[in-house]
Amino acid sequence: MIEIAICAIIVALIFDFVNGFNDSANSVATVIGTRVLRPIHAVALSAAANFAGPFIFGVAVATTIAKGIVSPDEITVYMIIGGLAGAIAWSSICTYFGLPISNSHSLIGGIMGAGIAGLGFEELVFGGLTKVFAGIIIAPIGGIVFGMAVAGIIMVFFAKRKPAKVNRTFGKLSIISAAWLALTHGANDGQKTMGIIVLILFSADLISEISMPLWVIVAAASAMGLGTFLGGYKVIKTLGFKITRLKPYQGFAAQTGAGMMLSIFAILGIPASTTHAITGSIMGAGAARRKRAVRWKVSRQIIFSWLITIPGAAGLGIAFTFIIHLFV
Repeated sequence: MIEIAICAIIVALIFDFVNGFNDSANSVATVIGTRVLRPIHAVALSAAANFAGPFIFGVAVATTIAKGIVSPDEITVYMIIGGLAGAIAWSSICTYFGLPISNSHSLIGGIMGAGIAGLGFEELVFGGLTKVFAGIIIAPIGGIVFGMAVAGIIMVFFAKRKPAKVNRTFGKLSIISAAWLALTHGANDGQKTMGIIVLILFSADLISEISMPLWVIVAAASAMGLGTFLGGYKVIKTLGFKITRLKPYQGFAAQTGAGMMLSIFAILGIPASTTHAITGSIMGAGAARRKRAVRWKVSRQIIFSWLITIPGAAGLGIAFTFIIHLFV
């Protein structure tokens, strides 16, 4: 069983790497889209901040993942592997096509599917899943509100300043806001894999209670940081250029607004989607200038990808779990 648990942990860290690879766009798309930083510098900044996030904000989200999807007393290591395989497959497909889907919800959907395949619906933890589905609704709407509010405040206070000076000022400030967003991304998405690894250890009777060993935090944060550094440039292009053409102050507003939303969720232990938060915030910051500044057709395509993520990942999780059970 120890060997199987080690394999499952490796699979979890691979998912964490894929998560960082896809979600690298979340914190660096705007500074690249506004041409404040070169891509290599932006992803290096994001990787370092992603690594630091869990150490600063704590592990409330990881605890929710470990206890709040499927009953930890009933799920097996084989089911977790099936769920992770479904999540990795779904995230990889969407990354290939440049869709900024929620890797968090891919993971949740995959584990849900594995639980349904192995245990049935009755072992799902609906209290924890309520937090997840509340986050699906609140994150993009909150992102729009925060992004529009911050952009609106900037427009009011800097309306009489020369545009060139405003752009230079917020071009520099957006580097700070990008680091802030990456920090909160690490504090939220960085914890998802920690919760899964602890669930693996608990299911294999290698630990007696749900708690977060330091080595788990370091390993998960390192895998996400590496994935972030390598980056998913198709997704960066979608977020940084296709939704709306951002001015530097709007990039600052989008990053700051999304980071505010994610920090609240991290403290409350809600496994929110950073993709939903930053995409909503970009829409809000773009619409604060004028509604037509946002390419709503692209936005609708992105929202569609959000809606199918949990069902899609759950379906793959069910399929992989059935396949695994054929051989064990």
